[in-house]
Amino acid sequence: MTKNKMVGMLTLRLPADIENRLTYLAQATGRNKSFYAKEAILTHLENLEDNYPAEKDYKQFKSSNENSLPLEEVMKEYGLES
Repeated sequence: MTKNKMVGMLTLRLPADIENRLTYLAQATGRNKSFYAKEAILTHLENLEDNYPAEKDYKQFKSSNENSLPLEEVMKEYGLES
């Protein structure tokens, strides 16, 4: 499969102020609005993909009533003292 092969399309409504900012950025840089919308989605999607599992694990840990150790103790135990 080609790296940039189009596989889907998304239509969304934006508030006027965001649409205006996107239009201005596209005009100022000579790129199209789709380029910047895709870049914004990819960046935020990566953050969401990273954060969601961590938040889920944290909530599970908090509800388990397990004890935690201070970072300094863990580092000392594994010989990672600075």
